[in-house]
Amino acid sequence: MNTTLAQMSLRASLPILFLGFLLAGCQSSTEPSANAAQPQPTAAFVANPQKVAAQEVKTLAIGAQAPDFNLPGVDGKFYSLQDFKNAKALVVVFTCNHCPTAQAYEDRIIAFTADYKSKGVEVVAISPNSPLGLLYEELGYSDLNDDFTAMQQRAADHKFNFPYLYDGDTETASLQYGPAATPHVFVFDQARKLQYTGRLDKKEKPGTANAEDLRAATDAVLAGQPVGEPVTQTFGCSTKWGWKLELHAKADADWAAKEVKLSGIDAKGVRALLKNSDSGKLRLINIWATWCGPCVLEYPDFLVLQRMYGARDFEFVSISADKMEKEAKVLEFLKSKQSGVTNYLFSEQDKYALAEAIGKEWNGALPYTLLVEPGGKVVWAQQGEVDFQALKRTIVDNAMMGRVY
Repeated sequence: MNTTLAQMSLRASLPILFLGFLLAGCQSSTEPSANAAQPQPTAAFVANPQKVAAQEVKTLAIGAQAPDFNLPGVDGKFYSLQDFKNAKALVVVFTCNHCPTAQAYEDRIIAFTADYKSKGVEVVAISPNSPLGLLYEELGYSDLNDDFTAMQQRAADHKFNFPYLYDGDTETASLQYGPAATPHVFVFDQARKLQYTGRLDKKEKPGTANAEDLRAATDAVLAGQPVGEPVTQTFGCSTKWGWKLELHAKADADWAAKEVKLSGIDAKGVRALLKNSDSGKLRLINIWATWCGPCVLEYPDFLVLQRMYGARDFEFVSISADKMEKEAKVLEFLKSKQSGVTNYLFSEQDKYALAEAIGKEWNGALPYTLLVEPGGKVVWAQQGEVDFQALKRTIVDNAMMGRVY
């Protein structure tokens, strides 16, 4: 009976559905789309970085025509030169997320874009880096890598007022422009002939300059005058080309070769660790155990943080709350994860002594993680699993660290 009613209902609704589709089709064919002149959506785009054949890269010469591109933007659209066809001048900036120099110039790019928009100048930023060529050890001044998702996050966090495009899959466009470093600026006139290439200005430190070289070059282009100094020297992080993979393998091998050791620590030692009076470093402490599922799952991410920030004033320390008779099991786990950091096993049988040494802020449940400045100030603590993206931001934005040199 129910099946018959359902079939009757479906038959009754089919003409209505068909009429609805027909009307919708008629409407879309007679009314122009509001986005007809806009860049095409990239809803189906999925990043897929490829190894690129090694080749000589030459920076585009003054007077050369702007190479076309078809690249996905963080706003969900594909962009080509056609999307900037009405610009009196086009500024193409090769930049990225991770580089401290690139980050130092972001506010200047945003200010330039705002100041010159009314003059008919358009700005487009392109990240030339292959995620395959970027090492953990190169991320010490950032909370983000250079993949497409991270670019979307960076643009949202810093409210970019220009399109930010990803060229990390095959680097086809970047190879044609030839950026020597990030950032690297290219200024094209209305005929899309290159009139300037190089730096924004010659003072890296934020707040000390205002993209004077870029502004002077753009002003000259708008006035139809030759640029006084059409080529300037760039400075920043080298482009991460998709053939520079041997360093990645070497960095992984060097990390895997680190000796993994496990030492005992008592309550007195834990309190000294928290005082952090001797390291001169920002100290991240994770209390965990082999029997704690979330602890085991998130542990490798702590080691990534050490690889990212370990060359700076930062260190990761692990404290296992396992029983002393489980020492061999703890060490086996640490070796399996290549935990070449300072590893401790709490040596007292009374685990409440560990809780008391950590402090009343900890409710005793695992995992528990603290970030401690020299002198013992706890600047961040997390009961339970860690949001590592938020933790990276907390680390790099700490006064002891920072995003620029």
